[in-house]
Amino acid sequence: MAPFSFLTAAAVFVGRSLSSVCARTPVRCTSIFDPVKYLTSQTSGPPKRPLNGYMRYVLQQKPIVTRQNPETKLVDIIRKIAQQWRTLSPEEKKPFQEASVQAMKQFKVDFQKYQAQLTPAQLQQQAMERRQRMAKRKAIRKKRELTVLGKPKRPRSPFNIFMSEHFQEARGTSTQAKMKSLLEDWRNLFSHQKQVYIQLAEDDKIRYKNEIKSWEDHMADIGREDLIREQTRPRKKKVPAVKDTKKTQVVKKTSPSRRSKAATKTKSAKTVKKGPSKK
Repeated sequence: MAPFSFLTAAAVFVGRSLSSVCARTPVRCTSIFDPVKYLTSQTSGPPKRPLNGYMRYVLQQKPIVTRQNPETKLVDIIRKIAQQWRTLSPEEKKPFQEASVQAMKQFKVDFQKYQAQLTPAQLQQQAMERRQRMAKRKAIRKKRELTVLGKPKRPRSPFNIFMSEHFQEARGTSTQAKMKSLLEDWRNLFSHQKQVYIQLAEDDKIRYKNEIKSWEDHMADIGREDLIREQTRPRKKKVPAVKDTKKTQVVKKTSPSRRSKAATKTKSAKTVKKGPSKK
C-alpha cells in the first residue's frame, strides 16, 4: 500500500507539471511501459530517475478521473486515485511495478553512460553538489524536528519588529519592493522613534532567554542533550588520574642511593682538583 501523505504531494507536483503534456498526448500518458515518458535524458544533465509503480498508476488514472470529475479539486482527485491503488490486487499492481523495474534497469545503463563522458572536474563538481543537497536536506529535517519539539523562536531585531508591523501598508507590489521601501523608512526614522522598537527587541531577548532555558531543561530531561547549546551544556567533570603506587615506591627507594653516588663523585672531583699535599 502506498503512503498517502508523502506520495500524494509528489503526485500533485508531477500532475501539475505534466498536465499540459497529458492533454496533448493522452495515449502516451496512459501507457505504463513507455520509456520516453518515465525516463527522459537531458542533453545537459543526468538522466532522470524513473517513477515507481504507484506514481505510474497515478499518471495513468489522473486524466480519466479528471474527465469523470471535472469540478473536483486536484487534491481530491489524487485521494481517489490513492484509494483505488489501495484496493487493487497484487496481480493488478504487477504491470506498473514491472514497468518501474525495467525503467530502473535502463536508468542505470543511461546513468553509467552519462558518468563515463564526464571529465574529472565535472565529477568533482557533481560530488560537491550532491554533498550540498544532502546537507540542505539534513538542515531541513533538523529544523522540522526542532519545530515539532517546540523550540522557541529566536529574538527579533528592531528592524524585524518594525517590518512586521508595517509590512501590509508598505509601498510596492512585490515582497522585494516592500522590503526595500521599509528599509528606507527605517533609515529615515528619528532616534526616539527607533527607540520604541529597540525596547521591544530587548524585551523579546528576555522572552527568548527564559523560554530557551526551560526548553533546554526539558531536552535534558528527555535525554536530548545533543540539542542543547554548547555554551549551556553541562560540562563533564574530569576524572583524576590514578597514580601508580608501584612506580612511586621504586622512585623513593632508588632516590637515596642516587644521591649517595652523586655525593661520592663530587668528593672525588674535589680531591683531584686539589692535587697531592706538600709536606
